[in-house]
Amino acid sequence: MKVILLKDVKGKGKKDAIIEVSDGYANNYLIKNNIAVPYTKKSKEILDLEIDVREKNEQKLIDQYNEIKNKLNDKVIEFKVKTGKDDKVFGTISSKQISDKLKEMGYKIDKKCIIINGSISTLGITNVEIELHKKVIFNLRISLVK
Repeated sequence: MKVILLKDVKGKGKKDAIIEVSDGYANNYLIKNNIAVPYTKKSKEILDLEIDVREKNEQKLIDQYNEIKNKLNDKVIEFKVKTGKDDKVFGTISSKQISDKLKEMGYKIDKKCIIINGSISTLGITNVEIELHKKVIFNLRISLVK
């Protein structure tokens, strides 16, 4: 029996996949537990429509993220930090602090999207990577000043 998966099924396939399984497995487990629907022309049409809508929404999201990327690409975010002897910085700048600073500037970027390689604990400019989407990744410059 052919079915369309509504959720990922380990060992069988990912969401929206059309797979061939035994009638008993399909009826007694997949369909009964709302994990799959029987494959028909109508269900295939509905699946194609949903995939099309999802792709359009994702493209809109990518366009919005690219706008943010273009605005932030050439900016330098400055943090005033306390320093000790020999200009050694007390503590480090975290992704949460960067996210909060971006929020103050009007950009809502989650701290999980900010990837810091190493630590930001020296005066000067450091690059951090921001991954808003798999297809929208850019570098942001962070400057630490006294």
